[in-house]
Amino acid sequence: MQLPNKLYSYKNSTLAMIPTVLKEVQDNPIAVKDLYLRIKPSLSDATDFLSVMDCLYALNAIDINEKGEVYSCL
Repeated sequence: MQLPNKLYSYKNSTLAMIPTVLKEVQDNPIAVKDLYLRIKPSLSDATDFLSVMDCLYALNAIDINEKGEVYSCL
């Protein structure tokens, strides 16, 4: 997880991607692959997607249902 510091600006950090992911899952559950494809242009690497998902899951902001779809818990 890349946090803002001297090496990474906020724009390039994991925290900057959180609102983007939450906006995508706000209304309807979405498959993980589809979610990745939607936000892929904003990512510099696939591991950034995993970091954002880990962060949101740890904060209890998202979860995954039995169909493998990500949904918002907020």
